[in-house]
Amino acid sequence: MNGDQELQVIVQQGKEPNKTAQEERNQTGVTHSKTYKRWLRVAVYTFFVISGQSVATILGRIYYDNGGNSKWLATVVQLVGFPVLLPYYLLSIKTHTTTNIDGKAASLRNRVLVYVVLGVLVGADCYLYSIGLLHLPVSTYSLICASQLAFNAFFSYFLNSQKLTPIILNSLLLLTISSTLLAFNNEDSNSQKVTKAQYVTSFLCTIGASAGFGLVLSLQQLAFRRVLKRQTFTEVMDMIIYMSLVASCVSLVGLFASSEWKTLSSEMDNYKLGKVSYVMNLVWTAITWQVFNIGGTGLIFELSSLFSNAISVLGLPVVPIMAVIIFRDKMNGLKVISMVLAIWGFMSYVYQHYLDDKKMKRSVGILKAESSVPPEAEGPTNGQKTETSAS
Repeated sequence: MNGDQELQVIVQQGKEPNKTAQEERNQTGVTHSKTYKRWLRVAVYTFFVISGQSVATILGRIYYDNGGNSKWLATVVQLVGFPVLLPYYLLSIKTHTTTNIDGKAASLRNRVLVYVVLGVLVGADCYLYSIGLLHLPVSTYSLICASQLAFNAFFSYFLNSQKLTPIILNSLLLLTISSTLLAFNNEDSNSQKVTKAQYVTSFLCTIGASAGFGLVLSLQQLAFRRVLKRQTFTEVMDMIIYMSLVASCVSLVGLFASSEWKTLSSEMDNYKLGKVSYVMNLVWTAITWQVFNIGGTGLIFELSSLFSNAISVLGLPVVPIMAVIIFRDKMNGLKVISMVLAIWGFMSYVYQHYLDDKKMKRSVGILKAESSVPPEAEGPTNGQKTETSAS
C-alpha cells in the first residue's frame, strides 16, 4: 500500500505543473484578447474626439461667417444633441459588461450633485467657447484651445494625483508658450472687421474655456473614482446624458434670459446660405459635438482625463489646415511656430504616457513571474510526504 500511495503522490505532483502551465496559457490568451479589445475601443474613441471636434468647430465658424450672431444659440447646439445617444445607449447596454467596480454604487443624492455641478460648469464653458469663436479666426481659436492640456494637467495634479514628470512639465511649458504667442497676433477675421477689444475678449474667453474644460475632465475622473465608484458603460453614458441635460437647461435659460431668442427668426431669414442650410448647420453641429462627447468621456473611462485631453489636442493641426482651405485663414509665421510648439508639447506627453505604460507592463510581468512559482513546491509537498509516511 505504501508503494501505491507513493506512486500516486508522484503522479499527482507530475500532473500539477502541466495543469498550471495550461491555466497560465489560457489566462494569457484571455488577457491579450481583453487588451486588444481595449485598445480598439481607445482607437474608436480617439476617432470620435478628433473628427467630432474638427467638424463641429468648422460648422460653428460657418454659422458666424454667414450671418449667425447668437452666442447662446451656438452654446445650445453644443449641448442639446444628447438625445441622439439614447438609441445607441439602449441597444448597446446589454453588450457591455462591468470592467471595474469599486465598492457600493453611489447614492442618488451624490449622483444628482455630480451631474448638476458638472452640467453647470459645462454650460458656462461652452458659452465661453462660443464667445471665443465669434471674433477669432478659427485657426487661432484652435491653437489657443491647445492650452486645455496644460490646465488639465494642473488640475489633475491636485485632484487626481497626476504625476508631473520632467517630460510632462516640458509638454505643459511648450503648450503654454504656444498659446501665449497668439496673444501677439493681430490678424482680423476674414468675414468682418474685429476691434482690438473684441479680439482680446475672445482670446481671454477661449483661455478661460480651455481652463474650464481641463477642470471638467479632471472632475469627471475624480467623480468616477471617488463618488460613482463604478467604471462601466452605463456610468459613462449616464455621465454624458445627465450632464448634457443639465448643461442644456443652463444654456436654454441663458438664451431666453438674454432675449437672443427674439432675433432667431430674422437671423434665419437673413442667413446667407438659406434657411435649410441654417437648420442643417445647427443640427449637424449638435450631432458632431455629441460624437466628441462620447469619445472624450470614453477615453476618461479607458485611460485618464489627461489622455482624453491630449487626444483632443492631437486634432489641433486638423482644424487650422481645414480653416486655411475653407475660410482662407492666413497661416503667418507666428501661427506656424505656435502649431509646431503645440505638436511638440503633445508628443512629449504621448512619450511620457508610453514610458508609464511600458513601466506598468514590466511591473505586471514581474508580479506574474513571481506568482508563477507554485507554492506547493515547499508546503504542500512536505504535507504529502508526511501523509505518505503516516500511511
